[in-house]
Amino acid sequence: MTILQLSTHSTYDLLRHLADSYGLAIMALVFVGLCLWPFRPGGRAASRDAALSIFEDDTNDA
Repeated sequence: MTILQLSTHSTYDLLRHLADSYGLAIMALVFVGLCLWPFRPGGRAASRDAALSIFEDDTNDA
């Protein structure tokens, strides 16, 4: 066993502490923010441009 290797018990304790602290609330806020990102006011045009970009003519045909 090396010095840097964590046992499963300490990994569990670390994850449990994260879930019991503000870490879980921060992760939930990031998740909700990422879910709502496409619906921001300026997002419609960017999403439409990205979706239609595959239909643009490719002028570099060799």
